[in-house]
Amino acid sequence: MRCPSCQYNGTRVVDSRPVDDNKAIRRRRECEDCGSRFTTFEKVEEMPLIVVKKDGSREEFSHEKVLRGLIRACEKRPVSLDVLENVVFSIEKDLRRIGNSEVKSEEVGEMVMDRLAKIDEVAYVRFASVYRQFKDINVFIDELKDLLKKTPEDQR
Repeated sequence: MRCPSCQYNGTRVVDSRPVDDNKAIRRRRECEDCGSRFTTFEKVEEMPLIVVKKDGSREEFSHEKVLRGLIRACEKRPVSLDVLENVVFSIEKDLRRIGNSEVKSEEVGEMVMDRLAKIDEVAYVRFASVYRQFKDINVFIDELKDLLKKTPEDQR
């Protein structure tokens, strides 16, 4: 690391601590030549995650966009914001673990629905009705029947 004061190429780390929810490390450094102290930040450079939409267009995965959809589905439901944020984090983590830089929007939608079905059935149906664009009441009833098959008796 080059000293910003004297441009000497030797520094030592005086202090390190995690920042930004353990996503980065803040380091206090001292120049071995002039003794000047300065701060650096070390952060993992993540590969952008691209979502391929139904029409073929591409956009970067948006944590906020998925969270907004979940909040809308859970309106007036007893689901905390922390739970919804954890859902979005787990979806993004799973998508990154798969290792593909591009993912279809359908995959993201299915992951959201899988998690919502376990959290709140009403929110699941709300999300599914918009996501799957139910054309009539019969499609809606079929989705409810599928949900009932997935839900164990003791959870109803």
